[in-house]
Amino acid sequence: MNLDDFSDLIERPDGAVRRDAEDRRERLAVPPGALGRLDELGEWLTAAQGAVPVRPVERPRVVLFAGDHQVASLDVSGRPAGGAYALVRAVLDGASPLAVLARRMDVPVRVVDAGLDCDPELLPEDVVRRRVRRGGGRIDIEDALTPEEAEQAVRLGMAVADEEADSGTDLVVLGDLSVGGTTAAAVLIAALCGTDASVVTGRGGAGIDDLAWMRKCAAVRDALRRARPVLGDQLELLAAAGGADLAAITGFLLQSAVRRMPVILDGVVSAACALVAQRAAFRAPDWWLAGQLSGEPAQAKALDRMALEPLLDQKVTVGEGVGALLALPLVQAAAAFAAELPEREPYPEDPGTVPEAVEKAEKAEETGKGEAGEE
Repeated sequence: MNLDDFSDLIERPDGAVRRDAEDRRERLAVPPGALGRLDELGEWLTAAQGAVPVRPVERPRVVLFAGDHQVASLDVSGRPAGGAYALVRAVLDGASPLAVLARRMDVPVRVVDAGLDCDPELLPEDVVRRRVRRGGGRIDIEDALTPEEAEQAVRLGMAVADEEADSGTDLVVLGDLSVGGTTAAAVLIAALCGTDASVVTGRGGAGIDDLAWMRKCAAVRDALRRARPVLGDQLELLAAAGGADLAAITGFLLQSAVRRMPVILDGVVSAACALVAQRAAFRAPDWWLAGQLSGEPAQAKALDRMALEPLLDQKVTVGEGVGALLALPLVQAAAAFAAELPEREPYPEDPGTVPEAVEKAEKAEETGKGEAGEE
């Protein structure tokens, strides 16, 4: 598999349709610019759908890829190594922030086990069980995946994207459930942006103290030394410094763009995978939105590289797709405004410019001159 092949498969959203949407926006009763970024969102969604006026977002879905990363055993995370299954259980048992929000918004949630490090009996029945391997290698000293496992994980993500597109999902809220995932994400972003470890190392979704941050920074630095030699091949990069969940998210993003299915990105993990996907197919980011700014320095750097401006900045660090799901109502509102706001009535014409009025005025003037002459 060569991820560069996606470059020929992915097209940009329809530019002609977007221009039609912009023309229609100029005719709406609400003045252009009065709705701020919602105008831009509506035009983006119109181009992605290829239809004017835009259709409402009626079948969104949250898709979360789950995995464990052995680098968490270095005590670089606020959660215990191998504990991602607890995050999965909380989501599917309805006890996590994502579950509460999805329930309130009536958005279905799909969790895919790409690389959890636990016995299958610990997982709820609703989990999509397509595990590539149990956990990932400790990326500071070894590869996260073998080349074969990396390809299998990318194909897993592609298959999930196809299933969502075929089922009628019209927008995906994308996230991850991982322990150690932000460390791997920081390595990928640092490698692709040519940045030092200290610039991209954050404190993760659960938060860590200064000593843990220093350990995390050292792990990113060591993994970065292993990642830089394979920058020329995205699949090798994912194998060296990613993990099954990150490779699957990358495949999902690429295939979603092929299938013209819009995606809202969540935090630093999805941003890192998006950056890898952009390296393979430069048009792919045109199909994505950045849901929120998580506060992770690596995420901000990745989004800047892809020219994606987050919709929200609510300081939400919990992960799980929460920030991206919070942005979904903005996208739905933008679609509703673009589709349902009426066009303004044409302004009444100035009577002085109406031909009949001009003709009457000229006749009156001639009549007046005639009467004056008679006198």
